[in-house]
Amino acid sequence: MGILKLFIFFYMFITLALYTSIATDTFTPNQNFSDGQTLISSNRRFELGFFRLGNSGDSYLGIWYHNIPLTVVWVANRNNPITNSSGHLTMTSNGILLLYNSSMGIVWSTNETVMGKSRPVLQILGSGNLVVKSEEADGDDYVWQSFDNMTDTLLPGMKLGWKLSTGKNRFMRSWKSIEDPSDGDYTFSLDPPESPQLILRKGSKKEYRWGPFDGDRFSGSNELRTNAVFRPMFVANSDEVYFAFQLLDESTLSRFVVTQSGLAQYLTWRNHSREWSLMVILNRFYCDRYGMCGPYGNCYADDPNCRCLKGFIPRLPQDWKVADWEGGCRRKYDLNCSVKDGFVKYNKLKLPDNAVVWANVSLEECKTECLKECDCVAYTLANLHGNGSKCLVWLTDLIDLRDFPKGGEELNIRMARAELDSIAASKRKKLVIVVVVIIISTLSVILILTGVWWYVYRAKRKIGSAKTTQQDQNSYLNSQEENQEEDLELPLFDIATIVAATNNFSFNNKIGQGGFGPVYKGELPNGIEIAVKRLSKDSGQGLREFKNEVVLIAKLQHRNLVRLLGCCIQAEERMLIYEYLPNRSLDSFVFDPIKRELLTWSKRFGIILGIARGLLYLHQDSRLRIIHRDLKTSNILLDGKMNPKISDFGIARIFGGEQTEEKTRRIIGTYGYMSPEYAMSGHFSVKSDVFSYGVIVLEIISGKKNWGFNHPDHDYNLLGHAWKLWNEGSYLELIDTKLDESLSINEVERCIQVGLLCVQQRAEDRPTMSSVVLMLSTGNAELPQPKEPGFAETSVKIDSSSSHPSCYTGNEITITNIEGR
Repeated sequence: MGILKLFIFFYMFITLALYTSIATDTFTPNQNFSDGQTLISSNRRFELGFFRLGNSGDSYLGIWYHNIPLTVVWVANRNNPITNSSGHLTMTSNGILLLYNSSMGIVWSTNETVMGKSRPVLQILGSGNLVVKSEEADGDDYVWQSFDNMTDTLLPGMKLGWKLSTGKNRFMRSWKSIEDPSDGDYTFSLDPPESPQLILRKGSKKEYRWGPFDGDRFSGSNELRTNAVFRPMFVANSDEVYFAFQLLDESTLSRFVVTQSGLAQYLTWRNHSREWSLMVILNRFYCDRYGMCGPYGNCYADDPNCRCLKGFIPRLPQDWKVADWEGGCRRKYDLNCSVKDGFVKYNKLKLPDNAVVWANVSLEECKTECLKECDCVAYTLANLHGNGSKCLVWLTDLIDLRDFPKGGEELNIRMARAELDSIAASKRKKLVIVVVVIIISTLSVILILTGVWWYVYRAKRKIGSAKTTQQDQNSYLNSQEENQEEDLELPLFDIATIVAATNNFSFNNKIGQGGFGPVYKGELPNGIEIAVKRLSKDSGQGLREFKNEVVLIAKLQHRNLVRLLGCCIQAEERMLIYEYLPNRSLDSFVFDPIKRELLTWSKRFGIILGIARGLLYLHQDSRLRIIHRDLKTSNILLDGKMNPKISDFGIARIFGGEQTEEKTRRIIGTYGYMSPEYAMSGHFSVKSDVFSYGVIVLEIISGKKNWGFNHPDHDYNLLGHAWKLWNEGSYLELIDTKLDESLSINEVERCIQVGLLCVQQRAEDRPTMSSVVLMLSTGNAELPQPKEPGFAETSVKIDSSSSHPSCYTGNEITITNIEGR
């Protein structure tokens, strides 16, 4: 018995000694690496060991960042977890790694071996690369490395692409879920090596594509270019073709990830906030999705998104009328497959898929060779591998085209002679029109100058009698200017300028439709982009709402209010000219299943705080006290940096002096955002806007609409659901599932509490916007507990079918639902 105790003591001593010795960055065949032990890189940046996710108890061998919250960058046994903490790793004398479970079954292994008599060594490098090498090896002479067997993460120095000498394709594959690192649905790869392009697939189906490479960038993307944090690299030689990136500051922590939902993201660690910050997202635009517009269809960022190339028409016109564009386009005139065919040059395009590489030739030679082949439908030149331009041709229908004004490529598309003749005739017609316009303009200028001269001449001859006339004119003009200043206080645009800016109110320029009427995108002669809001004749709003919005916005200046540039009043036309905001309205992001993934928590919090500051300005800091009365997500516009701007003041009201509330018999607005006292009795005040703001806050956090929200377990709307979760202490379940782990729990909790305070049933219980801004801006301030919200259930009787405002009757409410842009 004493011998047994002595044996156990020596066994524990040896095991402890081995455990202590393993706390380095290397591991050799005579050591045992078990659950609970780790290897740490020499720069203290990466750590190798066993980890667990969620409550399953399954363990995995992997690599993560040292000294920050668990962020796994590589997993060995991702598809074969160890069901307890008994996993251990060994290395054979010839360098093969073997990972065992409790029953000594092998769950993962390598098969590369060290040749000769050299002793193998396993080492975790400062780059995050786990390598097996010979003890005497120098430099990058590795027998095996994790960088060649990547999972969902691309680290600096990793090579995404092909090792041509062995035929190995190094690609990324997403996790199945945030708590399951097994193979997910999405892969991200560089293929094919002949005309390299980046492709994100779901299963075998292409979801997104960027490329081919043109010597500077991947066609269709400006994201992967040198910036303040990293330098992208594309390398092509006889041995390898790959994409990688290099950090400009080696102290930065950065990674490129394919998420479980299929987003290709570049993240960098922020030490001050202790969270991962999203820097780049590749597939963030509508037109990034593969083949959106079908063959020969070109995708645009504005509306409508898909249009046929010139010389092509929709293949299925009825489908295109309902925005189903997958059928693509067909030629107006079939090709002749002869020298009579020609080419039309298109500029600023994302090059289509399925390019074929021909020899290094000039552009003219590429054209000649393409014309000889009946199947050749397009050609261009591209410096694919950085060793001279190659002739790229397309032998099938052109698919996955996109308008790309900032950095697009040139593409020459084959056309039949009949189409070329039609284009030439159109050019001649345009030339004739230009000449006629120049002649007419010249004659008009001459006539105008003659008229001015004659007017001045007559005025000098009749100066005595003209004095009285002039005094009368001046009196009239001064009165008109005073009235205009009182009513408008901003520039007037003439109708011709607006017609030219919007291409005669073209359907292609239309960007929205509201209760006021349609909204068009335009561009003034000085290059300034504008949004033109045009009052329609059958609008629910009229001249009173038009003048109201003009008077209000002309007197308001704040970074979180949309800027009014002017208006146009001519005959029956009434138009407002705003600054153009490229990201349009908040609802198009926060309720969209794809686009709302772009709204990180930091962006959402910035939007929440920006709206609050804009409302505070309206309620307290502006020259006027203004109640918006129709605050909702569709009336919050976003600029290029996702800064929010409150818009649509058509039904806003001005309060004078010490006035704090008012009652109206004309209840108009949008149900789901209305406060109870306004919807039920017509009372409105600054607290009515506070209620609407609270609804917006909860919608931004959850990604769900208040009106239309449903839950299988109850009949509450979003407000009632949030109140229920708050009382149960499970309010974090309200958070949008599209938000990743980088969000700040404290900020989210504070915003939920502020949102619930704003939507309380009684107006006097709700905070003012000055208190809201203070509560959001001060992280350690103690907040009051919210009371029950108003309109918490979906069963309130409402009639929103009427298009005209009615008076409150006491039994039911009729509401004019004026939708925003």
